[in-house]
Amino acid sequence: MAGFNFQEKVALITGGSRGLGFEIARQICAKGGRVAILSRDPKELSAARDKLSKPGGDVLTIQCDLLDGAQTQSALQQTLARFRRVDILINNAGIIEVGPLEHMTIEDFDRAMRLHFWTPLVLIMQIVPHMRANGGGRIVNISSIGGRVAVPHMAPYSASKFALAGFSDSVRAELGRDNIFVTTVTPGMMRTRSQGHAKFKGDHSAEYRWFDLASKLPFASISAQRAAKKILAACRRGSPTLVMPFSAYLMIAANAVFPNLMARAMRIFNRWLPPRVSQSGDEAKSGADIRPRK
Repeated sequence: MAGFNFQEKVALITGGSRGLGFEIARQICAKGGRVAILSRDPKELSAARDKLSKPGGDVLTIQCDLLDGAQTQSALQQTLARFRRVDILINNAGIIEVGPLEHMTIEDFDRAMRLHFWTPLVLIMQIVPHMRANGGGRIVNISSIGGRVAVPHMAPYSASKFALAGFSDSVRAELGRDNIFVTTVTPGMMRTRSQGHAKFKGDHSAEYRWFDLASKLPFASISAQRAAKKILAACRRGSPTLVMPFSAYLMIAANAVFPNLMARAMRIFNRWLPPRVSQSGDEAKSGADIRPRK
């Protein structure tokens, strides 16, 4: 779709009230696009609407629990009722749960799979007919370095992000026939303060510390503003993939070329991670409740 731009385009963004999703919405509005942002938190939605609308953005905010299929379908219908079309779908919503496998449950894996895989699948299946009828569109699936290289203490997250990346890559060629371009985004750690919203199990404080440190490493992480700019550039071009920052490329390449060496490296890395603890570690605590107060 040569000459694609965001002027008057309608973007549906999951997890659009904060962090990367909000920044993507802000930059689309700045380019003359219109956005529908989905989130569970009404206060975050209200704040996001105020910030996006103040410069003149055309914004629809929808309170939606993406783990509820009926709410997800309703959110899409509300978007179509307001804007009459969806040109861009950005599957950005996510949850992060950190901790030893022994403290994870089947419910943890189920929740991650439902949000990172099933919800994007359902939205894509429902939106594609509308995009096809309008002559094409863009779908951006935000996966993770954890969806290309398995990370210890993040098993539910990695498993579900692997599923999203595989699905995203598998439908690209098929949808391309209808002028619908699918971009799989593989970011490394994001400097979006996500550690405050992440859930931690096991030794809660120790798990928070290593995750917080990793998210702040300048060579391994990227800011939301820069990431959003790169994502929208890839979306506009219809690029098949986007990996960022460069350190993520190196990890993916090393894992592909030297899988056994990377497996050994991950085993060594795991030795430095906190060990499992008593049953008290089965409780999930948010980073906001764990981090030291200033």
